[in-house]
Amino acid sequence: MTTRVIIVDDQAMVRAGFAALLAAQSDIDVVGDAPDGVQGVELSRRTHPDVVLMDVRMPEMDGLEAARRLLDPPIGVTHRPKVLMLTTFDVDDYVYEALRAGASGFLLKDAPPADLISAVRVVAAGEALLAPSVTRRLIADFARRRPAPRKDRAALRLNGLTPRETEVLELIARGLSNQEIADALILAEQTVKTHIGRVLAKLELRDRAQAVIYAYESGLVAPGER
Repeated sequence: MTTRVIIVDDQAMVRAGFAALLAAQSDIDVVGDAPDGVQGVELSRRTHPDVVLMDVRMPEMDGLEAARRLLDPPIGVTHRPKVLMLTTFDVDDYVYEALRAGASGFLLKDAPPADLISAVRVVAAGEALLAPSVTRRLIADFARRRPAPRKDRAALRLNGLTPRETEVLELIARGLSNQEIADALILAEQTVKTHIGRVLAKLELRDRAQAVIYAYESGLVAPGER
């Protein structure tokens, strides 16, 4: 199955380079590109891509607002692509909010070509592109921005999880990989994946990235805890 991709970035050379790299893959089809968020949203509405590579900082409309519009579309618009944010920094000022808006992760613009290709495939498959090291930086950023996690209906929804599922969610939020969670809980890695799937389904979360955000905002894990 071919993955349809659009590239939204204000640098023409970046768009051209990414397009050439991705188009050379037999399972990826680049269906368009745009220089800013406004045109990116319009292009996505027309072409219905599976994945949008979205630059964070752009004129007219930045990537954060564009991601919000794509992932929370107005009534009558049913298409919701996966959004992969592109940034030049490990933790850009906008990354946290982009993940809260529903983006599936982020990728550094200077990442190796193989990482870009892999990222598109991972996100298209419905997984979050949020490596454990990135999760840990995100947690540090969360602690700086939101020292007091809010406890509201989100916290109450945790009651729907089994004790084991709650443990798994907590370890995800602490930045552990699936294998590390399996080792910590003495489980098979496939069992961990099953638990993660159930957690996401019960809490109505899109992916692992949103699970990290949810765990902190619900108060399950507090910034600074180990």
